Amino acid sequence: MGKGGGCVPSKKKISKSTSQNPPPPIPAVDPHSTTNDAVSATESARDSVPEKTQNLKIFIIFYSMYGHVESLATKMKKGVEAVDGVEAVLYRVPETLTEEILVQMRAPVKDDSIPEIPSPDQLAGADGFLFGFPTRYGCMAAQMKAFFDSTGQLWREQKLAGKPAGFFVSTGTQGGGQETTAWTAITQLAHHGMLFVPIGYTFGAGMFKMDSIRGGTPYGAGVFAGDGTREASETEMALAEHQGKYMAAVVKKLQIHI
Repeated sequence: MGKGGGCVPSKKKISKSTSQNPPPPIPAVDPHSTTNDAVSATESARDSVPEKTQNLKIFIIFYSMYGHVESLATKMKKGVEAVDGVEAVLYRVPETLTEEILVQMRAPVKDDSIPEIPSPDQLAGADGFLFGFPTRYGCMAAQMKAFFDSTGQLWREQKLAGKPAGFFVSTGTQGGGQETTAWTAITQLAHHGMLFVPIGYTFGAGMFKMDSIRGGTPYGAGVFAGDGTREASETEMALAEHQGKYMAAVVKKLQIHI
């Protein structure tokens, strides 16, 4: 073939030809496509979810006849609220005994500043729980059991499933059920699908002290009430505060990973 008329064009011509070609057309998006719908739905859902600015809430729900469980509950509230972004709400469960019987049992008047929980439905609004109660033959007191028995609708709808919960107790003697009272209560959580959070030995050296009488176990904080006149010791109160702080940290961590 003649000079300059070969089949291999010069590089200059390729560059010129390429620069003159129009860009490829952008394919049109079908407004009825499922992919487009999914993207729109995802963006819409993302935009509609408000940022959570409110504190996480832990309900401390208890029954206390002589004030021992209540003293632990107030300390736990202090522990919970030591963790940034978490607040505690104290509630009593309804009393099942008559005023006449309570007088005969020499039970002190309850502190009106701590309200009874208005309804079991309130539980659905909490992010975590600490339940406290005295023992009755190694199990929770009837007042607390009656409250759990009233949560049937929540159980039916599994509205408490996945929520963490712990226990704290009061017993009359050292062999009176510090462990079994909490252990037998786990069945209530299991049927609701809740997560039992024991404290283990996270309290550190305080769990191993043998120089004084101390309530509390790896299941949770505890107090020895004796005949009703013994008050919680400094160690028992410190363990209760620790459990509140520990539970708040667990609840906060769970929320981050959800």
